[in-house]
Amino acid sequence: MTDSGHSYRFPKEEKLVSKKEIEELFKSGSSFYLRPLLMKYKPTLTGDSHQTLFSVSKRNYKRAVDRNLIKRRMREAFRLNKHLIDKPDDAFYHIAFVYVEKTILPYDQIEPKLKKLIKRLNDQASKKGGNQKRNKQTT
Repeated sequence: MTDSGHSYRFPKEEKLVSKKEIEELFKSGSSFYLRPLLMKYKPTLTGDSHQTLFSVSKRNYKRAVDRNLIKRRMREAFRLNKHLIDKPDDAFYHIAFVYVEKTILPYDQIEPKLKKLIKRLNDQASKKGGNQKRNKQTT
């Protein structure tokens, strides 16, 4: 923990590794696109924290060294900014960040885009939460 009360760790419990959950995420999850990243997300009732996956296409980057470099940059940007994700009242998220750019971008171009995607996720969650609250009040 730091002085601000945020944990900047990225432990195993926060990594999305279940094949079944990954397939479900890509099949029925919602998405946002902000070049160079595509973010797929799906609210889930299981687990006690958000679970995240990072992916880079083997078709675009043949060499594992390049894929790993990009994934390291995305993981680091997420690790330092994951505290920005609001926790919904009833669920956590399964999140996948997919790098779709054809060129390798530096960290300082990846991080602001990832932060904007997190902000969009929060905005989307607050819209849905606001709609649910209104529906409860009218019934």
